Amino acid sequence: MLDEPITDGINRQQLDIKPTPREEMNLFPLDAFPYEFPGREIWIEFEIPEFTAVCPFSDFPDFGVIRLKYVPHRLCVELKSLKLYINSFRDVKIFHEHVVNLILEDFIAACDPLRVEIEGDYNVRGNIKTVVRASYTKPD
Repeated sequence: MLDEPITDGINRQQLDIKPTPREEMNLFPLDAFPYEFPGREIWIEFEIPEFTAVCPFSDFPDFGVIRLKYVPHRLCVELKSLKLYINSFRDVKIFHEHVVNLILEDFIAACDPLRVEIEGDYNVRGNIKTVVRASYTKPD
């Protein structure tokens, strides 16, 4: 229910937490380059061990590891742009679940992969560990 207390008698209406609008996030664009072996399926994996964003509830930084793996179709992500894109989250107020979905959407838009899997493995906070996973498979 919308008016049920969630913490210390505060209800969701009182919190009035709104996500940062996409245009205000100011994320660095992802670039891509041609994959020269279309039809040959390979997995490319990245581990980004120093991911940081800001919790919209507490305004404290959230730290975690982002793991991303994909099978390229015609394009591969360019690493410098990926680094700058990921680092641009440092001042963004965003929930863990939204981070993973947003990175997935932006990655698909930039590379059009055959398959992609992403995991946000966040550091323990308040005695709770959060892991968020999402995946995508290009339709035939």
